[in-house]
Amino acid sequence: MSRGLDGESNGNRASSASGRGKPKVLVADDYDAMLFDMDGVITRSAVSHGSLWKVVMDDFLEQFSERNNIPFRAFDIELDYHNFMDGKPRYDGVCNFLVSRGIALPFGEPSDGAHTDTCCGLGNRKNIQFKEHLEAHGVELFDSTVDMIHRFRAGGKRVAVVSASKNCEMVLRKADLLDLFDVMVSGREAAAMSLAGKPAPDTYQKAAELLDVEIARSVVFEDSVTGVQAGKSAGAGCIVGIDRAADAAALTWYGADVVVRDLSELFLDWPDSPAPSHDDPRVEPSAARPVTPDHRR
Repeated sequence: MSRGLDGESNGNRASSASGRGKPKVLVADDYDAMLFDMDGVITRSAVSHGSLWKVVMDDFLEQFSERNNIPFRAFDIELDYHNFMDGKPRYDGVCNFLVSRGIALPFGEPSDGAHTDTCCGLGNRKNIQFKEHLEAHGVELFDSTVDMIHRFRAGGKRVAVVSASKNCEMVLRKADLLDLFDVMVSGREAAAMSLAGKPAPDTYQKAAELLDVEIARSVVFEDSVTGVQAGKSAGAGCIVGIDRAADAAALTWYGADVVVRDLSELFLDWPDSPAPSHDDPRVEPSAARPVTPDHRR
């Protein structure tokens, strides 16, 4: 049983996801570090990612169907993105989805052109569209998450962002949040260090190592089953599942110690640590340090 949470049973955890039952309380002093996923936890990105993947995949599937004289079946954002791509490294997500449709494409190389029919090529095509979307529309945030990160920093907790996205630094810089994190382990750093992506534990374990804390004294904040699995297999002391997609039961089943719909539902048991404003002088920004193969504190 993970420490530091009000509530003892899986039944209590499940009730929190629907807003019923005992409020969930995180005893912050039981932990030294807070490890946050980005997409769906800090940023409101799931809708845009799903929509962009639909454009790319429907275009590919239509052409594939015509070439092979088979019926066209469109990409389903709710089912296909959620089940096969959310939380995974970009190219792995493409492969997972295609396998689910019985389509075998070469994995390819990260340098593949955007119109190359490989897993990497399709991933690169979507990434170009995502960067254009980001430039045009900016970044939407979950304010409750940003407020909680400020509060953790004000209380002296180490904070890391652990994301499968290779665009993590660009997104956080665009949102003016990069300085809130002591360490960043994104898809770009994971590739450079040959770390397996989520649901493997590698990226969360590396983040704890670079923060110089025990993973067992770290809290993981995740919105996807893939991420929850990664946190659990890493040995995190507590896993907070954030149910953005009506998936509370799955998040609990795969290892979340508590599930909330938004971090505004999670109460911090933290004596003498009031929530600071964003310009509170106690919040000392420190530049996030992307991990490189020779990076150390």
